[in-house]
Amino acid sequence: MLRGTIALGTLRTSVVLALRLVVQASTLLLVARMLGAEQFGAFAGASALAVLMGACSTFGTHVVLLAGVAKDPCSRDRILPWAIPCTLVCGIVLFIGYLSISSAAFGAALLPFRALLLIGFAEILLQPLYALMTSEHHALGRVARAQLLQLSPLGLRLMVALSVAVLGLADPFDAYVLGYTLASLVALGVGAMMLPARWPSWHSWRLPIKSEWREGFGYAAMNITKAGPAELDKTISLKLLPPISAGVYAASARVVGAVTLPVAAMMLSALPRMFREAGRPAGLADLLVWMYAAAACYSVALAAAVWVSSPLLDQLFGDEYLGIADMVRWLCIAIPGMALRLVAGNTLMALGKPWTRVVFEVVGMAALIFSAVGLVGRFGVLGLPLAVAISEWLMTAVGTAMILFFRPKRVSRKVRYES
Repeated sequence: MLRGTIALGTLRTSVVLALRLVVQASTLLLVARMLGAEQFGAFAGASALAVLMGACSTFGTHVVLLAGVAKDPCSRDRILPWAIPCTLVCGIVLFIGYLSISSAAFGAALLPFRALLLIGFAEILLQPLYALMTSEHHALGRVARAQLLQLSPLGLRLMVALSVAVLGLADPFDAYVLGYTLASLVALGVGAMMLPARWPSWHSWRLPIKSEWREGFGYAAMNITKAGPAELDKTISLKLLPPISAGVYAASARVVGAVTLPVAAMMLSALPRMFREAGRPAGLADLLVWMYAAAACYSVALAAAVWVSSPLLDQLFGDEYLGIADMVRWLCIAIPGMALRLVAGNTLMALGKPWTRVVFEVVGMAALIFSAVGLVGRFGVLGLPLAVAISEWLMTAVGTAMILFFRPKRVSRKVRYES
């Protein structure tokens, strides 16, 4: 029964995420060809940094909302009055920090300030508010609907990319970045209209009290470290690789990241149940065995399929992305590690161990940075995908060991009887 319920939820969500995969792949191909390798690499690096910082804008309140509403739908009226202003305050602080860091790191030679302004506004201020909206649907078991809402800004960005490509504008980069931000703004309006109930009036808003800050803090740190392994490599590539090579790497990493979406579908479908089963050793153990087996089988098959089909990428992306097939083949080594790392990370979150998850993902990001510096210096461009593989597999090993240590212990029948 448990497996059937999760499998049905995964199937429904996988259909939505299959559509998301098509949208992301189409947008990636259009934008990469439209901007060229050098501009695309700069855009990917800047947007990756914005996504990484934006992951902390909610200060973990979207996870607090997800966990609370999954257990008691009435808790939204208790959480939202402090979650919304918390997100706005943290987002503004991080937005200012992003502009300072990105201006110093990238400079006007790579990206104009107006582009950084628009990218940061979309990812650090608009998208976190949107995350609060989708978390409500997710917590109520409407996983497919939540994914459709998350698809909305991506679909709008695809429409922007198509429009810019068809119009053949003289400056496609500026046009696309403006449309990129407007897509998030329109999606936020759509999300507000589709909420299960209206958000509380601003008159009832307040900043979190000490215990609420503490409740969100672990999830905030977890959220930024969760985004780190998927985004940090694109930002690093701008510092370690020549601009064109950074563009080729960013396109390769986006391709590999997109094809792991079905594992994300499985985890999203299972997450509300994992919060409920966290205190039941038997139910959680059954769920974990199923998820680890499914993620392992799928990711190995996927890595083989991507390896075989990688020569097609040279033709799809064009001459500016020469070598993308080789880059993707090396990244295939990391694909099973990526899938299993997702399972381990979400399991620790459901077990109420956000700081434990933070630890193993910080270890992975540190491994990525240090191994990237050493391997790129020795092997050139191919050192970065090797560093990603080392990081992902290390996080999988450490995360799985932590789950085995912190999982709820079974209680014997004798102990239950005596108690």
